[in-house]
Amino acid sequence: MDFVHSSGVLVIQHLQSNYSECQDFLNFMSTVGDPRNIFLVYFPLWFHLSHNVGIKMIWVAVIGDWFNLVFKWILFGHRPYWWIQETHLYHNSSFPHLEQFHSTCETGPGNPSGHAMGSSCVWYVMVTSALSFSRPSSSESSAQSYQRFRLLKSCLWTAFWVIQISVCISRVFIATHFPHQVILGVLAGMLVAEVFNHIPSVYNASLKAYLRTNVFLFCFAVGFYLLLKSMDVNLMWSVTKAKKWCANPDWIHLDTTPFAGLVRNLGSLFGLGLAVNSQMFIQSCKGKNSHNTRFKLMCVAATLTSLQLYDFIKMPTHTEFLFYILFFCKSASVPLCVVAVIPYSVHLLTGDESRKLV
Repeated sequence: MDFVHSSGVLVIQHLQSNYSECQDFLNFMSTVGDPRNIFLVYFPLWFHLSHNVGIKMIWVAVIGDWFNLVFKWILFGHRPYWWIQETHLYHNSSFPHLEQFHSTCETGPGNPSGHAMGSSCVWYVMVTSALSFSRPSSSESSAQSYQRFRLLKSCLWTAFWVIQISVCISRVFIATHFPHQVILGVLAGMLVAEVFNHIPSVYNASLKAYLRTNVFLFCFAVGFYLLLKSMDVNLMWSVTKAKKWCANPDWIHLDTTPFAGLVRNLGSLFGLGLAVNSQMFIQSCKGKNSHNTRFKLMCVAATLTSLQLYDFIKMPTHTEFLFYILFFCKSASVPLCVVAVIPYSVHLLTGDESRKLV
């Protein structure tokens, strides 16, 4: 692996030396691939466009990120910013310098990339869903309609790969991943998303199914962690390295630890299960509102505004156990607000307005 890592360091040095003027754009693309945006931006937009796409997006994001965690624990992938400090491959005269940024100091293992995997799986869902909606029906089987569809298909997949490549380059540029880690992340994310294209049962899953899935994901992850710990394998090794070699201690964030991602995913799936099986969702998003464009636009505007403000709420980090509990509750409340609370509130407001007009 020394050859792979050292080659990756050369790529990082090349990007940082020759494309430093693109730093703002690359930092932005790293934000585009941030798994948090799946829940705060992409999910609210798509859920109110199509409930099934929104539900599938959460399932794909949660299961994909869970697999990402397990793979990271198995593969023990180093990150560039600490690997160069601890490898014995370089002599003092050839020791490479890598620039660090505020988003460099991820604390989990590096392989595969969580940003690349999350971005590819969610954008894969969005592209395939958009193509499914726009596919010509049997009644529109003219040559012109198929030509337009092929053009749209080419444009969407081109956009998909431009975004994924940009996210991958951004993660390599900031020295938080080696190139092979982002490539593996993109491929793994696409695989997870494609599998869920063949599991329609998630669209109508009961609350019991959500709870069972949550229990399985939690028990497997914790059981795997305890099993390896009993074999004297410390799965928190990466946190120690991150704290030791990060250039700025303020760049170390508790929400980048492996268990923080697990807690976020469990909370999001639990919140979605509560929301889609609630009376608030049925009363507000079913029936006439399911085809009401004005209602959907009001829900999108309200949810995006609320979630952006909600994201400013920071969890206390002085006690790790308390942080995880509050982080779970915060993560669960996001889909609960998007799916049930905000649409129900909009439904009540628009209902009151219609009664006044009568």
